Amino acid sequence: MSDQAIQLTIEELAVAVGVERGLLVRLVQAGLVGERVDQRRFPLESARRLRRMLRVHGDLGVSLTGSAIIADLLERIDHLESELARLRPR
Repeated sequence: MSDQAIQLTIEELAVAVGVERGLLVRLVQAGLVGERVDQRRFPLESARRLRRMLRVHGDLGVSLTGSAIIADLLERIDHLESELARLRPR
């Protein structure tokens, strides 16, 4: 089963990243986690992104909104670096 096929409930996601369910619900409602404010299942990638977000928040003292933006930008950089490596002649 691929990572994209794995779906986590909000409770499973909270446990996976080590946060209280209530905080995760607030992050979802604020649009910082997931694609919809009423989302009930999350792809495994959401756990990776949320961990990165919380790490940036804790390490740099950035707001959760700011850390979500930073996590998005870091994901884009990762993707672009992968594409660049793929396109580079060997």
